[in-house]
Amino acid sequence: MSTYKAPVQEFSFILEELIGYEKHSQLPGYQDVGSDMLSAILPEAAKFFEQVVAPTNSIADGQATHLVDGNVVTAPALDGVYEQMIEAGWCALSGAPDYGGAGFPGVVDVVVQEMLQSANMGLSLLPMLSRGVIHALSLYGSDQLKECYLENLVTGIWSGTMNLTESQAGSDLSAVQSKAVPHEDHYLVSGQKIYITWGDHQQVENVIHLVLARLPDAPAGNQGISLFLVPKFLVNTDGSLGQRNDVKAVGVEHKLGIHCSPTCTMAFGDNGGAVGYLVGPENQGLMCMFSMMNNARLSVGHQGVSVGERAYQQAVAYAADRVQGRVQGVEGRASIIHHADVKRMLLQMRAQVEAGRAISIYTIATEDRSTHHADQSVREASSRAVEILTPLVKGWCTEVAQEVTSLGVQVHGGMGFIEETGAAQHMRDARILPIYEGTNGIQALDFVGRKCLRDGGEGLRELLSEMTDTAESSLSDSTQVNSLVEALGNAVAQCQDGLAHVLAHPEKSQHLAYNFMMLFGNSVAYWLMVKLAISAQKHIESGDQNRFYSQKIVTTDFFASQLLNRNASYLGGMLGGIESFETFSTEDFYRS
Repeated sequence: MSTYKAPVQEFSFILEELIGYEKHSQLPGYQDVGSDMLSAILPEAAKFFEQVVAPTNSIADGQATHLVDGNVVTAPALDGVYEQMIEAGWCALSGAPDYGGAGFPGVVDVVVQEMLQSANMGLSLLPMLSRGVIHALSLYGSDQLKECYLENLVTGIWSGTMNLTESQAGSDLSAVQSKAVPHEDHYLVSGQKIYITWGDHQQVENVIHLVLARLPDAPAGNQGISLFLVPKFLVNTDGSLGQRNDVKAVGVEHKLGIHCSPTCTMAFGDNGGAVGYLVGPENQGLMCMFSMMNNARLSVGHQGVSVGERAYQQAVAYAADRVQGRVQGVEGRASIIHHADVKRMLLQMRAQVEAGRAISIYTIATEDRSTHHADQSVREASSRAVEILTPLVKGWCTEVAQEVTSLGVQVHGGMGFIEETGAAQHMRDARILPIYEGTNGIQALDFVGRKCLRDGGEGLRELLSEMTDTAESSLSDSTQVNSLVEALGNAVAQCQDGLAHVLAHPEKSQHLAYNFMMLFGNSVAYWLMVKLAISAQKHIESGDQNRFYSQKIVTTDFFASQLLNRNASYLGGMLGGIESFETFSTEDFYRS
């Protein structure tokens, strides 16, 4: 079982060359966290997550969470680890300084998140959900709620959860039945929620739940849902913890993966009603919750990158050690890393991880500009771009994670199917990613509907225009780089054809949505790889001998020759007609 090594050079290269971190850190509010600070914290973060967190991954996976006398017991391997994260400040990196945060841009936070996610994905879900609660409270919480809860959430002393799903209300939140009844200066919340990540645990002093529920006179459907903050322990006026609230975990799921993350069934109000406080306007809970959900979707997309990186590193280590057969040019029996098909698998894993990392970090940088740029027009354009890119990050990156982690098992051969090697854990952990925070089918419908048809494709045309600029203005002295740029031009043309087809046939959009999302995800990720390859070539031409730069170019070349050709399949699936969807009835799915 391999150790984890944080790809610090890769992080620095993306932040410097793709994001332009020196300029990015000069956005209003970020001036005190420039490149010098970045250079200081990345190695320290790498050391912490490599040495403290990564060794817990497989051990905690075998110590599944469970209920004992109504209390959730988490993996003993994690005891003290989260506390060390809090003390080191890793939970508060991008938090607002007014509430105890360090004030770094999101692009710095996301690379530190990746280190945590690669080190232990199940544990990473704990601060991930807290970030979503912080985001929703910052936007919609009253001054009193912010004053009472934000600092302890930002610093990680308390954790947060998102309570949407009920047994009869999965993706269709209009069916939510939980109730909230006004009572004095608060509400009494009752109902049951399922699939609540880190819904209860002993790693923090208090757990702050954001809960969707209906007021007594609320209209039916989505328009009658409000959002409430329900703490595990009530908070006294002096900030100390008071009595236990009427909320508890009544079940912990036995899952395929992420075993050390307690996925709970939460019961609210079994003894009269859980004290809750309204967040945002009445009956507009979905608007408030979606701010949290979109934040989580970007984090989930990057989890796909992170678990793929861990699977890749483990596959490389195993392939280098495993001796099997002979290879021309290698004396004696060769380690399997020399075999052509193993090199193919490892290159695919590397290329897809690096492509996903590029699109994810690029999107987070765009989100930074949407809230911090001094120019309102830039903020608005950036906000539109983030809306378009979010389903691609969540959808494409998590679909790719299935391939990467599966290839990791395949590289191990039969040993990959044995739990002790650890390769299977990455595949099991990754399998939840296309499901939660909105299935990838929902991401595809969002992309084709809200992000394309709603504005007549205008936002996508803006994105394609940027990609075209790269394809038309990036000629190089390198024949190899020029071929990458030419392939980008072809990818843009395929996206334009797909966009034109969707706009011409909106009635078919639901059937075309998945291929449409994957076509754009594959192309946008490749575009950003090309931009990085161009930067790498400039380093080479300046005389830099670091093999990292030639590796970037070759990895991009592999993506162009072996993965970008999937675009023809995605586009072909869109243009090929949907007759089979229409003629195959629901009854036809049953075997006779």
